[in-house]
Amino acid sequence: MDTQQVKDTVKQIFTEYLNANGHRKTPERYAILDTIYSIDGHFDIDTLYSLMMDQEKFRVSRATLYNTIILLMNARLVIKHQFGNTSQYEKSYNRDTHHHQICTQCGKVTEFQNESLQSAIESTKLNRFQLSHYSLYIYGLCSRCVRANKKKKLNNTNKKEK
Repeated sequence: MDTQQVKDTVKQIFTEYLNANGHRKTPERYAILDTIYSIDGHFDIDTLYSLMMDQEKFRVSRATLYNTIILLMNARLVIKHQFGNTSQYEKSYNRDTHHHQICTQCGKVTEFQNESLQSAIESTKLNRFQLSHYSLYIYGLCSRCVRANKKKKLNNTNKKEK
C-alpha cells in the first residue's frame, strides 16, 4: 500500500470513528492526521506542533494536538509509548510489528524486528485473553554509552594511579 492509499484509508477510519462517537470532523483534525502519517518513526507533541506550525494553512494549539492525539489513539490509528519521562507516539496503521531498545543513560530509542521473538509472543497461550497487539521495550545501554562509560572509568582509574 503506498503512502497516499494509507492516508486515504486512515482518513476513512478516522471519519467513521468520529461519526460513530459524535465528534466533529474538523479540517484541523484531518491535517493533524495527515501530518502524523507523513512522519517516519516516533514523534512527540513538540515535534508535531513544530511540523504543524510550518504549515501555513493549519496552525493548531497544543490543546487541539493533545485532544486529537487522544481521539487517534482511541481510533487505534496512533500508539503512545512511554520512554522514560517522555511520551512518544507513532502511527499504528499498516506498520510492521517491531520492538524497542531504550538506552537508560541517553534515552535513545531504537526499533528492531526479530521474527523468532515475535512468533514466541504471538504463539503464547494467554489465559482468557485474546491478543490484538503488543509493545516490547528492552532497557539497557546503547553501544555509544557503553563506550563512553568504559572511557570514563579508564580515565578515572588513570587519574587515581597518578
